[in-house]
Amino acid sequence: MSEISYSAAGVDIEAGDRAVALMKASIAKATRPEVMGGIGGFAGLFDASKLRNYAKPLLATSTDGVGTKTEIARRTGFDLVVCGAEPLFMTDYIAVGKVVPETIARIVAGIADGCAIAGCALIGGETAEHPGLMAPDEFDIAGAATGVVDEPRLLGAHLVKEGDVLIAMASSGLHANGFSLVRHILATHSIDLEATHPDLPATWGELLATPTQIYAKPALALAALPGTHAMAHITGGGLAANTARSIPAGLQAVLDRATWNLPPIFATLSQIAGLPQAEMEKTWNVGVGMVAAVAPESLEVSLATLTSRGIHAWHSGQVSRPATKESSPGIRAPHAALVGKYRNR
Repeated sequence: MSEISYSAAGVDIEAGDRAVALMKASIAKATRPEVMGGIGGFAGLFDASKLRNYAKPLLATSTDGVGTKTEIARRTGFDLVVCGAEPLFMTDYIAVGKVVPETIARIVAGIADGCAIAGCALIGGETAEHPGLMAPDEFDIAGAATGVVDEPRLLGAHLVKEGDVLIAMASSGLHANGFSLVRHILATHSIDLEATHPDLPATWGELLATPTQIYAKPALALAALPGTHAMAHITGGGLAANTARSIPAGLQAVLDRATWNLPPIFATLSQIAGLPQAEMEKTWNVGVGMVAAVAPESLEVSLATLTSRGIHAWHSGQVSRPATKESSPGIRAPHAALVGKYRNR
């Protein structure tokens, strides 16, 4: 009779312990002075006395996963960077079919790199081994971030006014949204991730596994400027729908496609699949990772602030009031639209 044990069932506790040991060096660089203790306990600790520096501190929390982009990473072997944009602390969750310590350490190193870029401490996490439910080389990643903002400096739709200008910040690629459609296109057209395409600057795998741009520090610098009113992170749902979330009822955000080039990865995927432009724009970020609404007099200093921090940004549109209710039915709800043609199409 074969031995009955946790290990025989597919869970290797010793491998998990080794993975923790390997990731310690990476986690050490994703820290802040407020972090208490180290990894290995049952909870991450963060010194909340920092909140005394705020007049009325509001805690902000967000959680997200990489989604089906992990399938591209699994097939290419590329690391991923996952980080919340809020700069206090985050915890991660990694689920795998089989714990391979070196692989877990590489994944956590990518997360830690992202946290370090954002000024966010990685104070804990969980690695779960799911034999039988996931293939040995399958994995999933999610993270939860917590931050703080002083209520008087809270940005949002309540500050946005008619006449505000819109600033677009370039994405680094598809980020982590719309990959179910990407994988469907790859499968339908038998595209090899190691293959190249005449319209693309690198292989399919290299472009699709490009890490998400992290905007945390540049966005915080922008938020500190007078005249910054709101920001929108362009995630699932596309550019218009996410921009609309930062616009108050009764106004509209109009983004002019003619102010930027549609990046080759979006154009090529759409061309191969025969994807309508409207479907592309509601699925992918089409080259814009964040949008900010700022007062017109703040436009130049805002662009200079972002550029000096390595973010390609440009004036992409404005906030306006619709001409008539008849021409824009339902405009009392938050609304955004793309107009014109892309500069390179």
